[in-house]
Amino acid sequence: MPEPLARAIEVSRRYGDVLALDRLSLDVGDGEIVGLLGPNGAGKSTLLNLLVGLRRPTAGRVELFGGHPRDPVRRKQIGVTPQETGLPPTLRVGEVVDFVAAHYPDPVDRDELLTRFGIEDLRRRQTGGLSGGQKRRLAVALAFVGRPRLVLLDEPTTGLDVSARRALWEAIRAFEGSVLLTSHYLEEIEELADRVVVIGQGRVLADGTVAAVRGLVALRRVSVQATTLPPLAGVVSMTHDNGRTHLMTADSDQLVRELVGTGAPFSDLEIHAASLEEAFLTLTTET
Repeated sequence: MPEPLARAIEVSRRYGDVLALDRLSLDVGDGEIVGLLGPNGAGKSTLLNLLVGLRRPTAGRVELFGGHPRDPVRRKQIGVTPQETGLPPTLRVGEVVDFVAAHYPDPVDRDELLTRFGIEDLRRRQTGGLSGGQKRRLAVALAFVGRPRLVLLDEPTTGLDVSARRALWEAIRAFEGSVLLTSHYLEEIEELADRVVVIGQGRVLADGTVAAVRGLVALRRVSVQATTLPPLAGVVSMTHDNGRTHLMTADSDQLVRELVGTGAPFSDLEIHAASLEEAFLTLTTET
């Protein structure tokens, strides 16, 4: 097996009495996009900080390209966009890109990079005058300027509108290296990730493809058009949306039989596997 680009091995991290990571293990392989999901406080940002050498583990081991993540030679092979990025407000966008590019032996051409991330028209704008979404797109673009082998993105599309978010997705998909990203947008993970890792309370709860993570939750969504429904056995949760009722259950066949047996009026029956969002919520709730 090829050596992972980044690896956390039985890693724990404490902040005083708070255990942020609890013997967590994770590998990021060559050429894959790994989506890291978890509620606030699950340990996602802490894990990224350990992998890039900004924090040290309390216990366990972290490797970057087979060595120590604080090794400058190894760190030059990564690109990072943290949750919050400070940009010099008086510098123009093009000047910021040039400054970051100067730290690398073979950076991406400035105009090519700005075009790839849809911000070429901002080249002469001072960063202090950019909107929050424009600053975020620039911050993500800067992670790719050094032609890294591995990019780590912490909530990369926070604050972006739908069109800007999708443009950023296309740029990430076009990248030929590896990506580890955290996101609160579950649709984003479904669109981008080859692997999904769900963490909660500092531990890995699930690690696999989107379909595999869904499969770990033995739930189906039964949706019907109905005004009211009687109480039904086996319903894990019930929601209403635009006149439709959505029932989550572990046994959709039995639920449909019981629903028909009640004689309650309904129409337009649909049955689907749990979405990634439903799987995520179920897994993290069970912790």
